Amino acid sequence: MLVRKLGQVDYVETVLAMQRFTDSRTPETPDELWLCENNPVFTQGIAGKSDHLLNPGDIQIVQTNRGGQVTYHGPGQVVAYPLIDLRRTGYFVKEYVYRLEEAVIRTLAHIGVIGHRVAHAPGVYVRLDDPHSHAMLAQRPQKGLAKDEAQDFAGLGKIAALGIKVSRHCTYHGVALNVNMDLEPYTRINPCGYVGLRTVDLSTMGVNITSDEAAEVLTDQLRRRLAP
Repeated sequence: MLVRKLGQVDYVETVLAMQRFTDSRTPETPDELWLCENNPVFTQGIAGKSDHLLNPGDIQIVQTNRGGQVTYHGPGQVVAYPLIDLRRTGYFVKEYVYRLEEAVIRTLAHIGVIGHRVAHAPGVYVRLDDPHSHAMLAQRPQKGLAKDEAQDFAGLGKIAALGIKVSRHCTYHGVALNVNMDLEPYTRINPCGYVGLRTVDLSTMGVNITSDEAAEVLTDQLRRRLAP
């Protein structure tokens, strides 16, 4: 998988570039992984509701074609866009999402923070009282758990958001890991459509790491976890 480090880029221009890449690729096109930071922007997924934009102020709002609700991108956040042909990997979309989350969870573990999944709520979460705790969550993914029973974020903060698009079996958009951000913009929205969900970053967890260092670990994990 070819890795491209884009630096800090405009969100809209980057999405258009991903679309062009996906529309023009052939079965022989090598997969790529784009890494970047975005200028401050709120992005609305295809299911996005305006009610979740509470007070956007002067931050740009972009309607996009990824899954999910509203989130924020800005400096101090590592954004990873895997551009993968799922026909070659041998796994389907649901497992692709699982592997994205697993790459983030392994990245966090590498730097001493324990990431958790919550049923029916894609992304990665940490315990606010003890981000190093391995204790199992009551909200953990499990068979037969109804959606309304699963969305309990008591004691948790979201540290990585996930939103993807699949076109002709090829992926774009991806996952965003919060490293050292200005978290205030998250107070202007209901993050990912959840009222009262707290958003955190690694610096909040007491982890002293740069975006470049976090990106290196995440890149290694994505290359491992997304392999065929």
